[in-house]
Amino acid sequence: MTIIRDIGRYLLMLKGMFSRPENGKMYWKEFMHQCSEIGIGSLGIVTIISVFIGAVSTLQTAYQLLTPLIPKSTIAQIVRDTVILEFAPTLTCIVLAGVVGSKIASELGNMRVSEQIDALEIMGINTKSYLIMPKIVAGLLMIPLLVIIAMVLGIWGGRLAGNAAGILSTDMFDKGLHEAFIPYNVTFALAKSYTFAFIICSIPAFYGYYVQGGALEIGRASTKAVVVSCIMLLFADYLLSALLL
Repeated sequence: MTIIRDIGRYLLMLKGMFSRPENGKMYWKEFMHQCSEIGIGSLGIVTIISVFIGAVSTLQTAYQLLTPLIPKSTIAQIVRDTVILEFAPTLTCIVLAGVVGSKIASELGNMRVSEQIDALEIMGINTKSYLIMPKIVAGLLMIPLLVIIAMVLGIWGGRLAGNAAGILSTDMFDKGLHEAFIPYNVTFALAKSYTFAFIICSIPAFYGYYVQGGALEIGRASTKAVVVSCIMLLFADYLLSALLL
């Protein structure tokens, strides 16, 4: 029954976000602030993870496939498709679920506990629309951009590691990148990133918005928000793979 109740409150929260803004400039300012927090604030960790994941992918692929019977350019093809289809969208978003999701949940939870949300509602402001909608819209804009950056940096990290380790030259790697490339893979990865972005922003917002208690409950809500978001990310990853591939 608790799960059904939470699903109902979550859907009602999403429904309550869609209303006419009381002050367009105020909403725009909050949206730009969230774009900075989600996008620029997460750029460093996304960069580090992407480069090293691409590098490790090249090394491990070469360890398993480096034989005279298989062209070295095949390594670049496998790294390219692995990074684009799975590593860049899924692993990046799982990390963002922890970084961005916990921040959203704790921020809204602190506002709820300190009665800031109640004060805004007394002033006639739709808090669901003002506090939650900009976060979700900013996430839908910035997280796919971070995934695109992760794709580029992951492939670049694999190219760099392959050349540094003497596995294959940069020319051979570039040749493999162009062989048997399927543009639909990028479309599929972006579809995943938009779905994941909505999950990363909306579920933590739900747990933070409805938190009750004090600092301890805020911590528990943040942890639960990250755990549920990661589970839903993996479930959505499987569902999208089954439907779109």
